[in-house]
Amino acid sequence: MQKPLMRIPYTGPLPPPSIIPRFANTITGSIAALTTFLTAPPSPSLHNAKSGDPQSTVILTGAGISVASGLADYRGTNGTYRVNKTYRPIYYHEFIANHEARKRYWARSFLGWTSLHKAKPNPAHYAIKQLGDMGIVRKVITQNVDSFHAEAHPSLPTLELHGYLRALTCVSCHNELPREEFQTALADLNPTWAAFLAEIIDSGALDTENPDERRSRGMKTNPDGDVDLPGAPYTTFRYPACPHCLAKPPLSVDGAQTTVEIDDDGAWKSTSTAGILKPAVVMFGESITSRVKDAAEHAIDESGRLLILGTSLATYSAWRLAKRAQERGMPIGIMNLGGVRGEEIFFKNLPTAQQGEAGVRIEQPTDRVLPRLVERLNRVGFKVHRHEESDSEDVQHRHKSVFKDMLS
Repeated sequence: MQKPLMRIPYTGPLPPPSIIPRFANTITGSIAALTTFLTAPPSPSLHNAKSGDPQSTVILTGAGISVASGLADYRGTNGTYRVNKTYRPIYYHEFIANHEARKRYWARSFLGWTSLHKAKPNPAHYAIKQLGDMGIVRKVITQNVDSFHAEAHPSLPTLELHGYLRALTCVSCHNELPREEFQTALADLNPTWAAFLAEIIDSGALDTENPDERRSRGMKTNPDGDVDLPGAPYTTFRYPACPHCLAKPPLSVDGAQTTVEIDDDGAWKSTSTAGILKPAVVMFGESITSRVKDAAEHAIDESGRLLILGTSLATYSAWRLAKRAQERGMPIGIMNLGGVRGEEIFFKNLPTAQQGEAGVRIEQPTDRVLPRLVERLNRVGFKVHRHEESDSEDVQHRHKSVFKDMLS
């Protein structure tokens, strides 16, 4: 296999954070600081404050917010890069170019999909919904591919920066295929693997969230539904072709006719020149589309403050959004267990007496803090006060549909 050309960023621990304000070092203090942060008047430092809604908050989330749902993260205390030093994600160029790499990827994904599919949003996701219902949060940007935000708060617009695992997309014709349908096809093509999956499900091996216990059973679990079985015969695994390309092979970029060939059972053959299905996620080394990038930047520019939850901002696609917010003069709040990439620049020159209105840095679990934050806001009867136009149903509908409009 070709040696990867890119380094995986920030796999080691980042420097520990400085808690801001100082009293936010407990759950109670964190809730108090966040209350001030979310309800303060628009920052006087905010550039282009007349654009969008300067009183609103945009949320940016990462894998840490889904840990309470039983999913692995990358850089947390029990994150994959900490406990599985040999792990690295598959690279986009590997997946596209290498039939054997795809076999390995889909075999591991086949084993991990059951646990990922049955996982559900946790209290932090539903607290975000309630913050949206209050009018405090108007937009969510997530790096996560688990679809928890869309499930927990379907009426609060969410931009999935790195895509989603609930579907696949064809690299030739770009049509999508539901992952559940694909999982069934994988089971039909790989009966021995399907029987093995049934055995480990029955044994409860996939029920434990303890990485040490899973390793003791011969499995390494990683983020995004990846289960590694060292020594497994990945080369025997088979996967189907894109059904659209199989029915009508498309033309290639240069206008040549492509071919899609399958074996007697319907598995994609390496003699094909089209019909490769990939997860509908942005793989490592793959670029985010310009329309998604533009929509994320628009979400920052149309908001008055940024709240970052459960992410170290190790990926540049996320970090640049925080940097954009900082350059706009937006107050930034961060709640993450562990350090965050370059976080000191987001909190420089804060007023010494500020209570959270200019910035917040908290190191507490999101699933413990956010629900209690919502309870406090409800208890004090907080309501968002905006100019008259913002109270109309038409304007509220416009805010909810902003991502759909930009991504259509």
